[in-house]
Amino acid sequence: MSGNILAALLGSKKEKDIKAVLPLLHRINELEPWALSLSDADFPKMTTKFKDRLSKGETLDDILPEAFALVREAARRRLGERPFDVQLIGGIVLHQGKIVEMKTGEGKTLSSVTAAYLNALTGQGVHVITVNDYLAERDSQWMGQIYTFLGLSVGCILSSMDNVARKTSYACDITYGTNNEFGFDYLRDNMVWSLDQKVQRGHAYCIIDEIDSILIDEARTPLIISGPADDDTYKVNEVNRLALSLVEAKKNPETGEYPDESKGEVLEGDFKIDEKSKRVMFTSEGMNHIESLLQKRGLIKGSLFDPANFEFVHYFTQAVRAQRLFNKDVDYVVQDNQVQIVDEFTGRILHGRRYSEGLHEAIEAKERIKIARRNRTLATITFQNYFRLYKKLAGMTGTADTESEEFNKIYNLDVVVIPTNRPVVRRDENDLVYLNETEKFDAILNEIKTLHTKGQPILVGTVSIEKSEKLSAMLTKNGIRHEVLNAKNHAREALIISEAGAKGAVTIATNMAGRGTDIKLGGNPEFRARRKAGTEAPEEKYREALLHEYDLWARDYEEVKSLGGLCVIGTERHESRRIDNQLRGRSGRQGDPGRSIFFISLDDDLMRLFGGENFKQLMSKAGMKPGEPIYHPLLNKSIESAQKKVEERNFEIRKHLLEYDDVLNKQRNFIYEQRNAILADTDLIERVRTSATEMLEDRSDLLDQSIKENQNKAIADFCSWLFDTFGIDLSPKQVADLHRSGTIIQEIQKLLDQDLSAKIESAGAESLNFFIRFSYLQEIDEKWLDHLESMEALREAVYLRSYAQKNPLLEYKLEGSDIFESLILSIRHNIASKVFRVRIQQKVEQTATIPSRAPRIEVAQTSHQSVGSFAGESEAVRQESAIAAAAAPPAATVIRQGQKIGRNDPCPCGSGKKYKHCHGR
Repeated sequence: MSGNILAALLGSKKEKDIKAVLPLLHRINELEPWALSLSDADFPKMTTKFKDRLSKGETLDDILPEAFALVREAARRRLGERPFDVQLIGGIVLHQGKIVEMKTGEGKTLSSVTAAYLNALTGQGVHVITVNDYLAERDSQWMGQIYTFLGLSVGCILSSMDNVARKTSYACDITYGTNNEFGFDYLRDNMVWSLDQKVQRGHAYCIIDEIDSILIDEARTPLIISGPADDDTYKVNEVNRLALSLVEAKKNPETGEYPDESKGEVLEGDFKIDEKSKRVMFTSEGMNHIESLLQKRGLIKGSLFDPANFEFVHYFTQAVRAQRLFNKDVDYVVQDNQVQIVDEFTGRILHGRRYSEGLHEAIEAKERIKIARRNRTLATITFQNYFRLYKKLAGMTGTADTESEEFNKIYNLDVVVIPTNRPVVRRDENDLVYLNETEKFDAILNEIKTLHTKGQPILVGTVSIEKSEKLSAMLTKNGIRHEVLNAKNHAREALIISEAGAKGAVTIATNMAGRGTDIKLGGNPEFRARRKAGTEAPEEKYREALLHEYDLWARDYEEVKSLGGLCVIGTERHESRRIDNQLRGRSGRQGDPGRSIFFISLDDDLMRLFGGENFKQLMSKAGMKPGEPIYHPLLNKSIESAQKKVEERNFEIRKHLLEYDDVLNKQRNFIYEQRNAILADTDLIERVRTSATEMLEDRSDLLDQSIKENQNKAIADFCSWLFDTFGIDLSPKQVADLHRSGTIIQEIQKLLDQDLSAKIESAGAESLNFFIRFSYLQEIDEKWLDHLESMEALREAVYLRSYAQKNPLLEYKLEGSDIFESLILSIRHNIASKVFRVRIQQKVEQTATIPSRAPRIEVAQTSHQSVGSFAGESEAVRQESAIAAAAAPPAATVIRQGQKIGRNDPCPCGSGKKYKHCHGR
């Protein structure tokens, strides 16, 4: 109440945000005559002048009015579109590093051009993030006409590109691409073995389209680059068969809940499932049953809880999840003998992605198709921590205000709501609620019949492929022509959406978030003209077709407008209010008339899982009659409460993920900084010398302490350490004499320096540096992979400590820090030891030239788990796996100059090992 009074007296936040940028807008508008007076050749010249002014000390804010006026005129000349004042306001807010909320159809894509151009003048590069490759390529070409007219270069990152093409695109002034590709490129850049293999050149400024989808919906799970792990497909198949015999625990028919064993209630069955979080929990009876099944099958010996056998619990967990909680044509589809995941937010197929942690393999076993090998994590990062790398971050969407608190807390981003260019006149009607799903679909069918008869275009939004196909079958049975837009016909997306506003059009779409194409009443004349003229047609032919199509469209537009515009029908409430608002926002663009209405049943997942177990029974008792919708304040509150519960749960998931990843992020940043320093360092020999000195000083201090207790043992231990670490062979008497004289560190350091000098003289400083760099990177990468697995195991282990009244996150931080310190120490010690212990040998005549054996190169895979956890095979990294590629030197030709070396003969390298255990391995 007090907030409303203050807003009335002082003005709301929305009003104050807009008032703050109005002086800049007026200045831009005053400069419009100046921009109009420029010739086409003056535009790139002005860009050069702006760059010169920046180099002399002016700021981007100083040149903003002129730059924005220049872009507005460039857009008018190249695209025939003059940005509205509200679009310029949006550009100003984006430049300020904030989130712009602009309603669907208000022109966010064009609005971002002003901010992108201004920030590109610094020469540090601007990244524009979109939700899919289609939009990235389309926007880079469409808006690229403006940038090139202004004298800037434009690039686009696509999943199919190789590293050379990526590097070229990142070198451009403005680069378009998807959030996944930018994130994966960052991870891959920190796996390369030379600086020239990197494709990105920094993170200065970023504009994210559909920022709520990317930073909220998809931020629940991290990006992962993975490589093949051990082959366990046989176990997955066997467990899938055995899991079919497990039985779900019986629920109490009155409460719909599982019996509570802590209250003495009897729990019968093998497992419990939690549909809300898609979890499976085995009962004690279930664990015994699993153990019995595995023993009978001969898969284990002894107890299931033996360390060697406990992995089967994981296999059974994923098998039951796949069988009971993941449904075909809802969570995934089977195409081309592959399990393809469906994005729950956009309804698109996530091509090449795979659920991780063995779930995808379990689904493949369930669907009886070939199982791909499981993967091992090579690198990972969350979207939160990737986008925090940017010095300035901004974004735009049609729905962000409801999540403003989260944007502020996690990303320190403010949300500014931009008013529409024309008032919204769409009618948003109250929800119609039915007792069950059958009644709801019958009502939807009747509504579509009524509207279709008079020719009003209809857009029907569903939450799954299964529901869209069910409705499609009903419409076909009733003779209503329609189009279906879901993951199975993604290729026709642009055509379907472009015609969704035509007279009599009926379009069924599985979610409408991030489609990137406006629905125009009467259809899309530009799209029709391009289709009729042909994609390769001359510009004159296209313009001729366009004039004809515009004449037809003007007639159809007025007719559709008189019928009430586009009617949006929602068949179910989404778990997020933003997704519902995005569906509604497809109607009523730029002041057009429109209508939206949602049909809901008490059988819908949202109502069933989050509306309360007894809600349906309560409404039946309250007099809800079959086939008749109801309106009730309690119902509206229940729906809103259910959506808030899901949003809060998802926020907790994201927050939880971030808290744990922040621990790993500090470690990751340190490792990547060290890795980059090694790549850039031209004198790694000095780095090794420093590490050796520190190791020597630490061990000398330990000798000082232990020599008081047992001198002989302490000196013997030091001699052994010295030989094992540096290959220096000193007798106990020599060490004792050096210790007594207090010169032990100095004398051993001399020996180490002599060793390094000899190696430099023999191999050359450049070759030794190369060897050290190679060894460092190999050691860092291998240790980092092991560390990722250790941290993942630790994260699972600390959850159990909550039973001991300990904070799992604190335990994770403390133990994770200890593990990481050991990792760093291990890397430094191993490299220093390796450099001093290695021996350089000259080529021996009349012996075999033994080539270094290159390890098998495995292809890495990228994955982002925006639905669950998945890894992508078709989006495999185009470059070789970093570790394998670096460890594979150029192939050498084997020339036998002497007699053949037997496998059990001493190796000619002088190691003292048998040939089969050394270079013949």
